[in-house]
Amino acid sequence: MSGPDRPALPVVIVGGLHADARRAAVARLLADVPGSVVLHHDLATAAAGTVVRTVRDATGILSAGEAPLVNDCACCALREDLVPELERLAESGGTPLAVVELWDSVEPKAMAEVVTAGGFTVTGVITAVDPALVLPYLGNGDDLAEGGLAAAATDQRTVADTFARQLEYAPVLALADSLPGSAAADDEDRELLAQLHPTARRVPIGHGDGPAGTPTAPSELARAALAGFDVEAAAAAQHPACALLPAEADAHGVATLVWHRRRPFHPERLYAALEDLTCAAARSRGRFWLAGKADTLLHWDAAGGALCVESAGPWLASLPDAAWELVPPVRRAAAALDWHPEHGDRCQHLVFTSPGLDRDGLEGLLESCLLTDAEYAAGQAAWERLSPAFDTLLEV
Repeated sequence: MSGPDRPALPVVIVGGLHADARRAAVARLLADVPGSVVLHHDLATAAAGTVVRTVRDATGILSAGEAPLVNDCACCALREDLVPELERLAESGGTPLAVVELWDSVEPKAMAEVVTAGGFTVTGVITAVDPALVLPYLGNGDDLAEGGLAAAATDQRTVADTFARQLEYAPVLALADSLPGSAAADDEDRELLAQLHPTARRVPIGHGDGPAGTPTAPSELARAALAGFDVEAAAAAQHPACALLPAEADAHGVATLVWHRRRPFHPERLYAALEDLTCAAARSRGRFWLAGKADTLLHWDAAGGALCVESAGPWLASLPDAAWELVPPVRRAAAALDWHPEHGDRCQHLVFTSPGLDRDGLEGLLESCLLTDAEYAAGQAAWERLSPAFDTLLEV
């Protein structure tokens, strides 16, 4: 059974590298939504050639099975197995909520899109977080493979960048602040989390809001799981051209610097400063403009002392008018809000968040990487002749 005749099955996705926090969040949902079930694919078994699938409810495991790897990729096996398993749950009927508990390094964005493409309604995406571990994970530049957390043989992600994307994609953060054996979070930990994702709904993993044992009084977490989720809007909020980046902030020893300029970077000076800029903050991201590459919007994404720079397509100012109709409305709206009469949407918009941030030093370093007045006045033709040092990073 599929399509409109299939019984409705709301799906909430719960992920995060903080495994203990994730399990606590899932247990809370099972307790608060009677009859709900959890679907989990364990990618740790990939070395044996399979991914182990379990379905469980509040009483224990209901069923278990295996899915073979696809092209030596555990995450690909998860993608192919997930929707058919949800279809089986839907067809059996009587399930008020399916909780898809992602394995450690699986990112919620891809899975939310898979579930939606499969015809299901994602009612919530939650990343479970232990606030005391936010800074240690953001500072961990180890490859996932080193810790047995890679989702495929070709997985080159790090702990830091994976955790950052898990954190920033989810509109709901489930906070496990007092897990057994975990260090207690302090004001700096909580402030760092708030500045990294200021628009997130931060929900403690606690007990239901009503009297003990009252099934009609679900916790705030259960309500958040059913609140609704827009996959397209969530994707747009992550695109560097229109991302909802953090705002300026400074509290409890944590600061966020928002740096916005209308002059392009000098490619050679920026390249020489990359290491210092990357290590200046626990997390930095945004979009930037490089002299000599007037058509290319470049994405800045740094965590754990490592930087990823890649093309995110063209600046809208470089497109012919006829092509604008092909651009998503949210992208056009974002550009219109920040349009310059000469440069259009081309700009530097970088955000740095960290405890102990040296704002003055960082701003000075960034300013030194821009074109000087004389270089800027020389114009586009002269910019095209500047050193192509940055091209080695862009692999062009």
